[in-house]
Amino acid sequence: MKRSIATVSLSGTLEQKLAAVAAAGFQGVEIFETDLITFPGRPRDVAAIAADLGLTITLFQPFRDLEAMPEPQRTRAFERMERKFDVMAELGAPLVLLCSNCSPLALPDRARMIADLHELGDRAAARGLKVGYEALAWGLHVNDHREAWSLVRDTDHPAIGLILDTFHSLSRNIPSSSIGDIRPEKLFLVQVADAPRLDMDLLQWSRHFRCMPGQGDLAVTDWAEAIWRTGYDGWWSLEIFNDRFRAGSASSVAQDGNRSLLALHDAVARRPRSPLTPQIPPPVHSERMAFIEFAASHEEAAALGQMLAALGFRATGRHRRKDVTRWCQGDINIVVNSEPEGFAHSFDIMHGASVCALGLEVDDVSAGLERARALGVPLFEQAVGRDEMELPGVRAVGGSLLHLIAKGTEDAVWAHEFPVPVAADRDGQPLGLTQIDHVAQTMTHEEFLSWQLFYVTLFGMTKTPQIDIADTLGLVHSQAVESPGKGIRITLNGSQSGQTLSSRFVQHYFGAGVQHIAFACPDIFAAAAAASANGLDLLPIPPNYYDDIEARFGLDPVLVDRLRAHNILYDRDGEAEYFQLYSRAFARRVFFEVVERRAYQGYGAANAVVRLAAQARFKPPAD
Repeated sequence: MKRSIATVSLSGTLEQKLAAVAAAGFQGVEIFETDLITFPGRPRDVAAIAADLGLTITLFQPFRDLEAMPEPQRTRAFERMERKFDVMAELGAPLVLLCSNCSPLALPDRARMIADLHELGDRAAARGLKVGYEALAWGLHVNDHREAWSLVRDTDHPAIGLILDTFHSLSRNIPSSSIGDIRPEKLFLVQVADAPRLDMDLLQWSRHFRCMPGQGDLAVTDWAEAIWRTGYDGWWSLEIFNDRFRAGSASSVAQDGNRSLLALHDAVARRPRSPLTPQIPPPVHSERMAFIEFAASHEEAAALGQMLAALGFRATGRHRRKDVTRWCQGDINIVVNSEPEGFAHSFDIMHGASVCALGLEVDDVSAGLERARALGVPLFEQAVGRDEMELPGVRAVGGSLLHLIAKGTEDAVWAHEFPVPVAADRDGQPLGLTQIDHVAQTMTHEEFLSWQLFYVTLFGMTKTPQIDIADTLGLVHSQAVESPGKGIRITLNGSQSGQTLSSRFVQHYFGAGVQHIAFACPDIFAAAAAASANGLDLLPIPPNYYDDIEARFGLDPVLVDRLRAHNILYDRDGEAEYFQLYSRAFARRVFFEVVERRAYQGYGAANAVVRLAAQARFKPPAD
């Protein structure tokens, strides 16, 4: 797969963009006209920089408003194109993108369009150049790739071909099956972008909300498969207009872009009767979170231990030679690492007591690491002591780790690594917690789509619809990623407002990370009673909330009284019910949730505003 990206997709100067594109692993780059205009050197200088970086300049773009223009605009358009041909020759760009005409002066004359394209082809061929014609979704007379293809086909000039762009096709719901009529030798370049489904003006949607394949809601994989079925073997280039990306790191966005194209190729290759062969191992399959690891100093570990005991956990073992303790309840394992050196210690210095790693049970560790390597996900390696077991993993959100544990080996790992018994001096009454229901990770607004892509491409997770949650001081964007069987559920949260609880977490924590952990139980009321008996500090819920849900859902007043007595939140979707109970935050960073699901598949989004307001009112004592 020949991978390229348009410079308009990235932030920074043109030199910085080119360096980021090359470092990310792209072989080609589109030069956007504005980037060239603002560059302080000549086009030949850009060509030299690209060549030194090993990049092929795939396209110069865009050129607008040429075909079917009346005079004198027609003559002026061709004069402008001749000047752009001069630039292309110096730049070393073999192809220019011609957008379908949007000018109100353009004539609805198909014969005139074909004649103009043919003349343009003659002029380009005389320079040894080519022109790719693209149907803009908001083009005045040509806004459908089927019409653009018919014009290119009937122009029948070797220097005139078609450029296809996912957004322009899929935003107008043009069936991907129509691509099968296109001759691959006349398809000069393919541009790729995804986008969330939004009901808004096409131009504004395109200019602000495009994203990488896999980050949005468009049927990009269907579209890509249709193109590969034609026999096309040319460039696949990302053209992304997104305000988040323009504000983010060029290197990070470029890395995400390269990863998204590799994952797109793999997704198509794994389809039945695909024309492609998989080049990398399949997505990592995991349906169980084997453990959550906290990094904490001795003082922090003691306070965390008290909170875990109040949640009904029991310390079951200590590491054979490190200051690391395992806590258990049901099928949940919490590891508290206070070792004075190594990764966890460094993480604690940076972030304070917090979740430094998650452990996922997977089918094939080696294949998972190989897929991560192929997608450009950094691997984690740390020296192990004598008689210790190696636990491989990858770098994850906020510099944390995701360890991969082979299914069927976990009991042996625990028995080998944590054989030292621990005195049960802080055990509380069990809450009946059975498993980790979900983990919530909070990040900056600019990082949100990047970490979504991480989970989708590496683990093959699916996305729930993105929602906006009203914090008392701004909006929080939230979306969950889930394993196919929903054994792993991770909610991602980010906010542009600097004063929301999510943003303050990132600021106080010095980066993205786990903000809350939800545990599942079969009886929320029994769990609440045990938590109260254990002295767990619960988040108080305003009484007005209970008056509201009683009226909204028509609940039995007896049930409402029970909910109120235990500060339990409630939601319902049809006949499915959801119960939530929250602790106060530990060390101002991480809080715990206990949930009971009765066929409910969501995350209680309707209650988020209540929970956030209650947490915002809580003022912990100063450190």
